[in-house]
Amino acid sequence: MSRHSTRFGSPPPYSPTPPEQAERQQVSRDPAYQSLRRIRRRFGVRATAVAVGGFLLYVLLSSFVPGLMNQPLIGHLTVGLALGLGQFVLMAVIVWRYLVHIRTHVTPLVRGLRGLARQHEAAGRGRAVPGPAMAPRDGEYRSW
Repeated sequence: MSRHSTRFGSPPPYSPTPPEQAERQQVSRDPAYQSLRRIRRRFGVRATAVAVGGFLLYVLLSSFVPGLMNQPLIGHLTVGLALGLGQFVLMAVIVWRYLVHIRTHVTPLVRGLRGLARQHEAAGRGRAVPGPAMAPRDGEYRSW
C-alpha cells in the first residue's frame, strides 16, 4: 500500500496546508507571539551591541592609547589588564540580565502561547483542555 492511499483505496483528501502548519500559522499571527518575537529580538540586539561595543572599546584603547593601558593601578595590575578582566565581568552581567529578562518577560508569554496552542489542539479534536496536574508554586519555575 502506498503512503498516499487509504485503507479503502482512495487517495487522501486534498489539503492546501497540513493541519499542523495551519495551527502554527494561526499561533504565529497571534499578537502575543509577535510581541514575544519583538521582545526577544530587541534584547538580543541590545546585548550584542553592549558586548561588541565593550570589546571594540578595549581593542581600540589597546591599539591607540597604549600609554593609558600601561598605567599601573595596584602593584602589577595595569588599566589594560583590568579592562581585559572586565570583559569577563561584562559577559557575566549580560548573561545574568538575559536570564532575568527571559524569566520575567519571555516565560509568561510562552506559557500563554502554550496554553493557546493546547486550546486550539483540543478544539480541533473536539474535547476539553485538561487542567494542570499540580498547581505551581510562586517562584518555582526556572527558565533552564
